[in-house]
Amino acid sequence: MFHAFDNTGPNRPTHRPEWMALLSRAPLPLLEQALAQQAPAALQWLRKPETGLYMVQGRAGGTGERFNLGEITVTRCALRLSSEGSAVGVAYVMGRNHRQAQLAAMADALLQDPAQHDAFDAAVLQPVRQHLALQQAQRAARAQATRVDFFTVAREAGGADEGEDA
Repeated sequence: MFHAFDNTGPNRPTHRPEWMALLSRAPLPLLEQALAQQAPAALQWLRKPETGLYMVQGRAGGTGERFNLGEITVTRCALRLSSEGSAVGVAYVMGRNHRQAQLAAMADALLQDPAQHDAFDAAVLQPVRQHLALQQAQRAARAQATRVDFFTVAREAGGADEGEDA
């Protein structure tokens, strides 16, 4: 579930699909902390936050034919910041949190401004990358704690064919 966009290399620009994927998985407290100083005077809602269902598909073994796995709840919104000619911010987040979708859309709009992109990358996306890396490490540690190594008698004895003269 960890993708290449989670770990951008040094001096590699983050493109919009990559930062939107990061923003969609960013927890609300991180977004609120990063965007605390960016309270716009007015938002122009193009699509107010609304919640709906998406069908999630899976593949058997990751390579087989697709099948419908189930539905997930997703909240989406689109907005334009009050400044004239500003970009449209769009967000899709899992769950029903309208505030999280609004902040993710705000961050998307702010990240599209080339003059502010680097500052917002450091203030918003870098903490999200660190949070996701920590989550991945914790998940890996939990999985490692439950790992079981199986040994067979044949493998410990050196196999059935060893020791026989040919």
